Amino acid sequence: MSRRVLTSRSWLVGVPAAAAVLLFLMPVLGIALRTPWARLPEQLASPVVHEAMWLSLLASFGALGCALLSGLPLAVWLANGHSPLRTVARVVVMLPIVLPPVVGGIALLLAFGRAGVVGTWLDRAFGVSLPFSTAGATLAATYMGMPFFVLAVEAGLRAFDRRHLAAAATLGAGPTRRFLTVTLPMILPSVQAGALLCWARALGEFCATQTFAGNLAGSTRTMPLACGVAMETDPELAIVLSLILSAVSVVVLVSLRQRWLVAR
Repeated sequence: MSRRVLTSRSWLVGVPAAAAVLLFLMPVLGIALRTPWARLPEQLASPVVHEAMWLSLLASFGALGCALLSGLPLAVWLANGHSPLRTVARVVVMLPIVLPPVVGGIALLLAFGRAGVVGTWLDRAFGVSLPFSTAGATLAATYMGMPFFVLAVEAGLRAFDRRHLAAAATLGAGPTRRFLTVTLPMILPSVQAGALLCWARALGEFCATQTFAGNLAGSTRTMPLACGVAMETDPELAIVLSLILSAVSVVVLVSLRQRWLVAR
């Protein structure tokens, strides 16, 4: 009797689970089956692909650099205590994760546009205009990607056993040395995971970039934006760009597999 109940329950779980897997698998198969493999080398050699790829790499690695320079100190500060100020800061930092990307783009425009809260001052004082520029595309990628880095690093810091720091302090290590020689090496997996997630999110950014930086060939048209344009003018090229972005996503997920195994 118990075996029959178990089998019945297995079917109740297995069938919906298989349907869910197929839901996510079929789009990937669609890209793979519709890719013009015979013309793939020709499409990859296209100036449009090279230009979009270069801008995507520039914006995504720029976002990653900003995350490492400012997101790491921010994560350390957020993890070192509980206070209303930290709570408010955490909500603000994590907001781009749940905001519709187009809203993020509008918010960036209202803040850093030429008539924006900060943008007006930047334009008058330094003659700097971020919208519709490569720097603007990088800023949009940073805004949408950095929260993933901060979230991963803060989680690693909160799981970190601070007794190691106490032991290092008794041996005479100062705060900076303790962070560089004890904390950072022990949370390195979280830093690496956060960096990968930040970079991948920045690489795939579309709506915020289009709203804030525009869709200008050679300046702000990253691979996702080029894919959207190609879908109307050259669907075959759009499929090739989709294949590249999908392959990058798979590489990122495979690179994070060790984190999944640890979580299990």
